[in-house]
Amino acid sequence: MCDYSLAGIPNRLAVEGEQLVVHQFPGSLGLASPCPPLAQSWSEKASVAVCIPPGARLLLLDIPVDVQSRFHVGASAEVTFVQLSANAYQYRDAVRFEDGQEILLQKLRCGQRVDVLCLSGTDSGQEEKSVGHLKRNTAACLREWIAGPARSRVQRALAGRT
Repeated sequence: MCDYSLAGIPNRLAVEGEQLVVHQFPGSLGLASPCPPLAQSWSEKASVAVCIPPGARLLLLDIPVDVQSRFHVGASAEVTFVQLSANAYQYRDAVRFEDGQEILLQKLRCGQRVDVLCLSGTDSGQEEKSVGHLKRNTAACLREWIAGPARSRVQRALAGRT
């Protein structure tokens, strides 16, 4: 969900439908909200890392030309968030393109945008293309994800909001 290198940084779970950016945290790249909360801009707190569950569907935007050439994709591509290993002290967060090729999150560019399409990799909702973005049946997808292994983490996150 969040690379080991982000363990000491404040973090939260991603929200379906939000847009994130690749952000340079101390010593590591990770995902963050493009606009930190106003209260955060008045304090000296670091940006909050946004964690993505394995299997989540993302839309990777602003793909650099060299990455487009290497992976045979366009300027945007739908990808699946994966963890490449469980080894300690090793970067593991990555995205998998539709053809099975993978790239570590650490190899993406700062400022690169990422849309969270679906937090569960088994969405069965109908798809519809609109302005180059894929829309998903978010309610069904979120219910399935909450019912799965992430249930207790979601419950803790929701409890903290009230």
